[in-house]
Amino acid sequence: MAADRTDPVVGTPHGAVRGRYERGIAVFRGIPYAAPPFGPRRFRPPEPPDPWDGVRDATAFGPTAPKPPYSEAFARYLSDPEIPGDECLNLNVWTPQPDPGARLPVLVWIHGGALTRGSSAVPVYDGSAFARDGVVCVSLNYRLGVEGYGLFPDAPPNAGLRDQFAALRWVHEAIAAFGGDPDRITLCGQSAGAISAGALLAAPQTRGLIRRAVLQSGPPEASDRDKVRRVVRRMAARLKIPATAEAFAAVDRDLLLRAQAEAGRLSGPVLGGPAFGLVVDGDLVPRDPLRALLDGAAPGVELLTGWTRDEYRLWLVPGGLHERVDRIGPVALAGAMARCRVGPEVPRGYRALRPDAGAAETVGQMVTDHLLRVPLHRLADARPGSSYLYEFAWPSNLPGLGACHALELGFVFGTGDLPEARKLAGENAPRALRDAMHAAWVRFATTGNPGWQAWDDSHPVRVFDGGVPYTAYGSLDEAMALWTTASQVPEPAPGGTVRAPGAELAAAVRRLRRSVGALRR
Repeated sequence: MAADRTDPVVGTPHGAVRGRYERGIAVFRGIPYAAPPFGPRRFRPPEPPDPWDGVRDATAFGPTAPKPPYSEAFARYLSDPEIPGDECLNLNVWTPQPDPGARLPVLVWIHGGALTRGSSAVPVYDGSAFARDGVVCVSLNYRLGVEGYGLFPDAPPNAGLRDQFAALRWVHEAIAAFGGDPDRITLCGQSAGAISAGALLAAPQTRGLIRRAVLQSGPPEASDRDKVRRVVRRMAARLKIPATAEAFAAVDRDLLLRAQAEAGRLSGPVLGGPAFGLVVDGDLVPRDPLRALLDGAAPGVELLTGWTRDEYRLWLVPGGLHERVDRIGPVALAGAMARCRVGPEVPRGYRALRPDAGAAETVGQMVTDHLLRVPLHRLADARPGSSYLYEFAWPSNLPGLGACHALELGFVFGTGDLPEARKLAGENAPRALRDAMHAAWVRFATTGNPGWQAWDDSHPVRVFDGGVPYTAYGSLDEAMALWTTASQVPEPAPGGTVRAPGAELAAAVRRLRRSVGALRR
């Protein structure tokens, strides 16, 4: 019987690890892929871990990266375990067959969380269902917030992305011993994890490491350097220190997290306030990842991308902003115009397409299209025949959430029965939908085809809702067309002020941000 098996032991590039069998699946947790990023390594690129003698226990999740907790409002919906310790650059492996001869497809998961929260220890990301269905599943931790994405004059940028790259190289070198095929790696991520996966896919250094990629609710993109730098400067002002890596490295981690939480209080997809993000660095990110992929980077890599129908509801509902936005509709629309850098013809177009929608839905869908659907459509247009698009449309059983951001994760991983998945989906989520969506991801990781028509001029999008999944053709074409002729408001000035047309719009945006700040305090 599986329960009577001897615990599995596998060799890695730095030493042997012992996992355990769980319901017939060999599970290894907390394997270090890089050295602890603290002390002299703080704010520096990852380095290999020190090798160890004997067999290292790998039965428990390793430490998570330092991060502030979710607010009480968001913690009602999202779980985010915190495990203390310095060795936070670790990963986990679920495999049905820890045998070098198995050569099974591999799925590497990068978690989301706005690059400031999340970890591989979130129960919803349990990889057992993938392993049960013949896919080796790997999940990883990486540095978050200012530790991973602060922009300093005396340290290389994108430390967290460099962590992910180090983990990907570890997988390519070590996964065969766990039964995986290093030539069949699917890189997969959601939200900030998808943005990260897109950047890695576009990076010249990953050529030959990635066979397929899945981008869930996150496009390839790079952030404005001045925007990221402003967060660091705000933190430095609060801490009364220079905005340098050397000065930040001398600050206690908990104090740094408190300063980070305060400095990023107004950040978010709708407002577009200060936030951490990947930046063009001339090295791992030599240019904007979306532009690189549109120009032909990562040739031959199959791509699965998609979104949830009501992404914006998770951004607005927990803090009560959904109701506040509906009450101040004109201000919300002004803020969305500034966020999307478009003139008034775009929101007018959305109102014409959805005349019964309230201000919150108009704002939410417009910003969602700007952030997600427009760039993912462009990406598919540039890679016809090897791109597959989907929409997750089943609405949560909890009031107000709809088919919101992150709702699909319990379906993809087949973990919908867990309490942590029910926090977002509610009770009695449809099992058939979970089976269908998980099976599509398994097929894609195994064959490169999730089971529906590849992108072409008919614009097929697979829709996952409460019934049998179906393919819709051109369902978003009218909304996408609004962006092809939109008059663009100029980019933010170097100092960070949006040069929007007219003082009225700028004042409206300021009022909206003050309102949201009051909600979050």
